[in-house]
Formats: sequence, structure tokens, C-alpha cells
Amino acid sequence: MARGKQIYEGKAKILYEGPEPGTLIQFFKDDATAFNAQKKAVLEGKGVLNNRISEFVMLGLERIGIPTHFIKRINMREQLIRHVEIVPLEVVVRNVAAGSICKRLGLKEGDPLPRSVVEFYYKDDKLGDPMISEDHITAWGWASPQEIDDMMAYALRVNDYLSGLFAAAHIRLIDFKLEFGRQYENDMVRLILADEISPDGCRLWDLDTGEVMDKDRFRKDLGDVVEGYREVARRLGVLRNDDEGTGDKSGPKLVRNNGEAPS
Repeated sequence: MARGKQIYEGKAKILYEGPEPGTLIQFFKDDATAFNAQKKAVLEGKGVLNNRISEFVMLGLERIGIPTHFIKRINMREQLIRHVEIVPLEVVVRNVAAGSICKRLGLKEGDPLPRSVVEFYYKDDKLGDPMISEDHITAWGWASPQEIDDMMAYALRVNDYLSGLFAAAHIRLIDFKLEFGRQYENDMVRLILADEISPDGCRLWDLDTGEVMDKDRFRKDLGDVVEGYREVARRLGVLRNDDEGTGDKSGPKLVRNNGEAPS
């Protein structure tokens, strides 16, 4: 599938014009960044795994009625997606104390929260993506009150789905980040899930050992970052154990499922 000119490059993905109006091609890079890009590396195969894991999750969310920008996976590193106007917010859902909430509230990492908590952050790397309130969002017009309600409702539904999905794979969902976009159709506009859902934006721990299986392996210099992502893919059924023979330097081999499927 031919892609058009590049229109955006972020820390982990590149967006190109798509083959049809209202579409884009999303390319997953191997680049890894942390601490607002102060720490950088290239991790061979990470983009391939994130592409496939995100496809698997997005298809599952579509099946339960959550609209997403995902249309189809094109190849090992690219997806065809709907063109949306990104809402400049990160929506974080937390189930277990980890990361910045521990420092803010004096919590012990690994302690379950009283209930799932939804937080909003303003997307601005120069400001360090600051945490904001609903009043900030409406005062500056980043989203309407109805859009805030919709994002929170979608976030909690996604949390329910992901918690069950990962628990079945013997993985504990600690927290995760979502982004949303506005899709315009004639005079109508609707809010849909955008970006990606992968170990780049989720904290995932082994259910028994607590072993980290996500981007914190990179943040905390734990090593074997891609292997952590690969294990997530294996457990979800995205990557077959028998595909991982020694001496194959072409990267992860992924299972075609024919449509089945934060700071």
C-alpha cells in the first residue's frame, strides 16, 4: 500500500498521508525514549511488537463497541488508521500504585488503589506533560464537559477489558495511557480512541513474580526490554514460541489472527 508524504513524527511513530481521504498510515519505530526524551535508545524489533500488540487490542476493543482509529494492519510496522484531530490530553487509568502517583501521594509501589483512578495530563513535552484537572480542560477549551465524560467512560471500559485480557495471560495491569481524537463526518463529530495500546504505554507485571514486562525495563535499566514486550505478545497469543528459532535475525515472527483477537 503506497503511503503519501510524512505529516508528523513523534517519539515512537511516524504518520504519513493515507491512500484515501480521511486515512493515515502509522509507522511504528524502534526508538525508545524516557524522561521527556532525555534518555533515548533504538531497540530492534520493538516497533514490530508494538504494532502487532496494539492491533490485537484495538480489534478486541472494537468488538465490545469502543470506536478506535484502527482500520487494519498493513505490514509488520504499519497500520492504516482514520485521520482524527487529536485531543491534547493523555488519559491515565491507574489500578495499582506505581510511577508518579507514589511520589505525589506517598504510596508504596505495588499497593492496590482503593478503586481505579482516572487522571488527565496536558500533552506538552516542553512542560513535562503536567497533570491537570477537569476545570483546566474546560477553561482552556481542550475538551468539552461531554467529551470529558465520554473519555472517562471509555477509559474505564477499556480498563475492564484490558484487566481481563491481561489477567487471562497471567499479567497484572498496573496502569496505562490512552489518547483520543475527534473524527469529523459531514456535520457530525465523534470521539474515538487513537494512538496505540502497547507495553510502551502500559505498566504490565507478571501476576506471580511481579516481573516488569513493559517500558519500565528501559526507564529503570533492567535490560531485556524487547524480550519483555515479546513475552507479552507470546502470552496474548500474538507470537508463537515455535517461531523463535536461533539464528533468525529478521526480528519477531508474528501470528496472523484474521481479525481475532503513563508517567
